[in-house]
Amino acid sequence: MNVHEYQAKQLLRDFGIPVPNGVPVFNVDDARRAFDALPGPIWVVKAQIHAGGRGKGGGVKLARNKGEVEELTKSMLGMTLVTKQTGPEGKLVNRLYIEEGVDIRRELYLAVLVDRVTSGITLMLSSEGGMDIEEVAEHNPEAIIRIPVNPAVGLQPFQVRNAAGKLGGSPVFVRNLTDFLLKFYKAFVEMDCSMAEVNPLVVTGNDKVVALDAKLNFDGNALYRHPQIHALRDITEEAPSEVQASKFDLSYVKLDGDIGCLVNGAGLAMATMDILNYAGGHPANFLDVGGSATTERVTEAFKILVADQVKASFVNLFGGIMKCDTIANGIVTAARTLDLSIPIVVRMEGTNVELGKRILAESGLAIVSADTMADGAVKAVALAKRGN
Repeated sequence: MNVHEYQAKQLLRDFGIPVPNGVPVFNVDDARRAFDALPGPIWVVKAQIHAGGRGKGGGVKLARNKGEVEELTKSMLGMTLVTKQTGPEGKLVNRLYIEEGVDIRRELYLAVLVDRVTSGITLMLSSEGGMDIEEVAEHNPEAIIRIPVNPAVGLQPFQVRNAAGKLGGSPVFVRNLTDFLLKFYKAFVEMDCSMAEVNPLVVTGNDKVVALDAKLNFDGNALYRHPQIHALRDITEEAPSEVQASKFDLSYVKLDGDIGCLVNGAGLAMATMDILNYAGGHPANFLDVGGSATTERVTEAFKILVADQVKASFVNLFGGIMKCDTIANGIVTAARTLDLSIPIVVRMEGTNVELGKRILAESGLAIVSADTMADGAVKAVALAKRGN
């Protein structure tokens, strides 16, 4: 789960991490109050969307008086902001964050993330803040300092002091950065983040270290421990189909293809998408109904696929905990309930597979049976192309 910048900064502030003062804004009256509450002489008006690259897309503007704050608020609220991360369709801006200006003398990059390579946590620090870290990694990789952290031990003061020293600066800067990084790592762990990023992390004229931006991603599996964070979820920033899927504990990610995938098990779902691509097709989604899928969940899954306007559906299921005859009954019930008109290809393996296939064959529905994943993928691709 993601949160907006202003929400992330409030969470970081609770850990004693320095962030600029700011006010969330939803209308022009809020903007006027924000202007009066912040000292100036510069006010920063920031669009709040779940995507990076806002500054380059016109979502971060400077104002020097109340009139400019009001005009920027009017022009930015309701705009569709297009950035490198939103795609060409962009995102609707329905909230802003007005923040006090900061004396920026230096910009750094900071991130803490779960690292699958080291099976631990990695802290990344770079002298080139304000830039896309991918570009820095490609063109100037030596500018990135990586600190591997053993979760059982935690981030140690000597590690961050060494990193701060490599960046150069006064003893005051090294001390302030060390304190910032230790608190930032503590926040990352205690809030069950999967990634925490500050870009840029700025150094002021008196060597104070301040989070000028903040992006926090949280492990969805741990949100039950953090109801106060879960309450910050903004479903307007998520695809409606993904919101609907979450209500029924379906693991769903919308893609840009035209073949719907309904699978039980994340590994099988990934393999299904791969084999569809190999067969010349394009998956429309990642949709995992889980190992104990019920008729209700299968029905809801088909509803989502239909809403995605797919041209064919590939149902690839393994009957383990959930037997194939139970799965087949769920498919038949869902197809009849929704009066599905899209072609459905079903490949099943596992417990009671023959009984499951017989249920599908005797249903009277236009369901195409497949013997293998490859066979199912080829048939689904052919049906999707026929629908073009």
